[in-house]
Amino acid sequence: RYGNIFKTRILGYPCVMISSPEATKSVLVTHAHLFKPTYPASKEKLIGPEAVFFQHLGDYHSMLKKLVQSTFMPSAIKNSVFDEVEQIVLKLLPTWSNTTIIALQEMKRYAFEVAAISAFGEIMEIEFKQIKDLYRNLEKGYNSYPLYVPGTSYWKSIKARKLLNETIRRLIHKRRDNNDYGGGLLGVLLKARGDRIKKLTDSQIIDNLIGVIFAAHDTTASVLTWVLKYLHDNVNLLEAVTEEHEGIKNKLVMENRGLTWDDTRQMPLSGRVIQETLRSASILSFTFREAVQDVELEGYNIPKGWKVLPLFRTIHHSADFFPQPETFDPSRFEVAPKPNTFLPFGNGVHSCPGSELAKLEMLILLHHLTLSYRWQVVENGDGIQYSPFPVPKHGLLINIIPRNKIPT
Repeated sequence: RYGNIFKTRILGYPCVMISSPEATKSVLVTHAHLFKPTYPASKEKLIGPEAVFFQHLGDYHSMLKKLVQSTFMPSAIKNSVFDEVEQIVLKLLPTWSNTTIIALQEMKRYAFEVAAISAFGEIMEIEFKQIKDLYRNLEKGYNSYPLYVPGTSYWKSIKARKLLNETIRRLIHKRRDNNDYGGGLLGVLLKARGDRIKKLTDSQIIDNLIGVIFAAHDTTASVLTWVLKYLHDNVNLLEAVTEEHEGIKNKLVMENRGLTWDDTRQMPLSGRVIQETLRSASILSFTFREAVQDVELEGYNIPKGWKVLPLFRTIHHSADFFPQPETFDPSRFEVAPKPNTFLPFGNGVHSCPGSELAKLEMLILLHHLTLSYRWQVVENGDGIQYSPFPVPKHGLLINIIPRNKIPT
């Protein structure tokens, strides 16, 4: 309606909205040094201002980016968390059998366990429960009005954040005192040494651990909820995905072994279902940047301090790049999309470093779920709500039924 670049105001701030792949690449990649990440101060305070995705280049950002990437690159996760992720799935699925669940809640439960293992490595059950409960309280006020008055949601979230600080700090000190840094991102951060930054502070470590959990929790859970919705609504596609996983299962039986990382690389249809879900649902609908100086972008002058929002959802739903964009069609990813038109994890120096882990936990869940269960949406599963990411209405209420109990 307004073109690929237009200006508006959001909460009183002047903003430039962009929806062309070329302009998006310019902001996020080519001229990323001219646009810093920006978030409301209330949200930075809850997650932690020293988390990597709040930083704008420099030695600290460069060091953190490398450390986080080293934790979540494929070579690291296939050796460190693969087995743990599968065990979480195998433990979780029987609790859903013959019950009605709210898919979003259960996907959050799953995603949090995976995020916690990735962040902390092996921890005691009591420590895990403390961190989970406090994070849940923090999360409840994340999108509330930032009124710091006793009794408000925001006040309760800030209180939970302070207690979470203390809990993680105790864990840090225990590992340092025992000279056993443990696994996960925490172990990597504790051992970190740089040329200019000799040692990370407790606050820097805590902010980045909470930041990673935040980035890995809601987004992955929301995508998985949409995967279930789309497969439910496309029965033939569900059966084709199941057939893919039955082929892998037969191979495992013949070779007398369990699922491996390499097997997850042999799930092309499942991978395309995930890609199409990421495009269609566009969980990350946009991102915030702020011009650090006066900038010219495609003939438009953007003053210093103005917000710039690349609109990923608009690009993902453009018929110019994805014909019939409202149709759920994984086959469109049999051919790679045009450059800078598919951005589910962002792009450039601030792109999501945990994308491989997110895809892995989706594939492992799909493998075991489609082989053993079917699900039926309760009531009307259509409609979207925001919490804060777009998800099916009411979190998608579904009945889970074992496949061997479904009449043929």
